[in-house]
Amino acid sequence: MKGAKDITVTISEATRDPGGFVTVKGSISNNGDDTFNAATWRGDELAVAKSGASVAGAVLVDSVGKKRYYVLRDTDGICLCTTKLIGIRPEETRPFFAQFPAPPEGTTEMEFQLPTMPPAKITIAEG
Repeated sequence: MKGAKDITVTISEATRDPGGFVTVKGSISNNGDDTFNAATWRGDELAVAKSGASVAGAVLVDSVGKKRYYVLRDTDGICLCTTKLIGIRPEETRPFFAQFPAPPEGTTEMEFQLPTMPPAKITIAEG
């Protein structure tokens, strides 16, 4: 996924875990000239504001089942995802992860959406 200011998100893995979760892993690369902060990626929900600059605003979309899956949160409202995505310098790459509730068994084709970025089709592997 290529976004504004030459920020690239690469998804390397999407795995269904035995506990009923899907974990998406990848990397964020700053190919631009300015330092990048992922503050807009946390989404607009007040409940995830505590997560700060993160991928808390990511969703998985099941277009066949017509359902959206939001990033899971702990009991304090912090996303089960990479946080502190601030100060990503030009030419720097950082890893990220996000955990979601798993879609029904057999659902393997999803769309990964992140605020300000174009959507990406992903395939969920069994863990």
